[in-house]
Amino acid sequence: MFGTGLIVFRETLEAALFVGILAAATQGVAQRTRWLALGVALGVAGSLLLAGAMEQVSSWANGFGQDLVNLVVLSVALFMLAWHSIWVSAHAREMSAQAQQLGQNAALGEGTLWAVTVAVAMTVLREGAETVLFVTGLMSGSPEHPMALAVGTLSGLALGLLAGWLIYRGLGRVQPKRLFAITNVLLLLLAGSLASQLAKTLQQADWLAWLGDTAWDTSSLLSNDSLPGMLLHGVVGYDASPSLLQVLFYAATTLLIGLSARHIRMRHPGR
Repeated sequence: MFGTGLIVFRETLEAALFVGILAAATQGVAQRTRWLALGVALGVAGSLLLAGAMEQVSSWANGFGQDLVNLVVLSVALFMLAWHSIWVSAHAREMSAQAQQLGQNAALGEGTLWAVTVAVAMTVLREGAETVLFVTGLMSGSPEHPMALAVGTLSGLALGLLAGWLIYRGLGRVQPKRLFAITNVLLLLLAGSLASQLAKTLQQADWLAWLGDTAWDTSSLLSNDSLPGMLLHGVVGYDASPSLLQVLFYAATTLLIGLSARHIRMRHPGR
């Protein structure tokens, strides 16, 4: 039961932290709750469908179907998050003013929420499908009592959602001007995390064989399976033993998005 809860917690945590940070980043934007809820709903529905079809999906592309799906999901989520990160940087002052005067200019900020919805849906889909596959696999092949599995699954799910909610509530207490500065950085790090996972997927599928050496190994200090390690992975993409390619993807993505956002802010200093 504990092992089941831990794995479900880990999968739920990453999606919940992702949603929590995006919820804080769009705080004060009209209709953002509906857009976020739509993303979560689409992600959950998609994860159930994907998990149900995983056996067929795995046979695609000479057995690399699952890797191909992960690659597409990560790429779409990364692109949408990058788009939103750059947009928020360019409109931070407008969104800050709207957060302080909620109700005025109600449509301001909705232009990027479609990207938020897609990014949320892709993240929930990926993590949700892994969770569904893990739990159904245990139900069919584990001697553990179904009630114990259910308790472990629900406990892990609840704790993961709680962690995401606490992140959101903590960010929600920050003053609007500082909030957007903080969430801009967090969104940038989330984008770097997605890029790192994208590199890892490419290497695991043997589609990119270069720069596969381990950049560093801090497992003895902070392992990926520890609670702090899982929290850091969900927030900033921490990996105890990343490959050189993962580090390169992470650094290049954060640098590219950061420079793009800075360039837009300089072109529109009044925003």
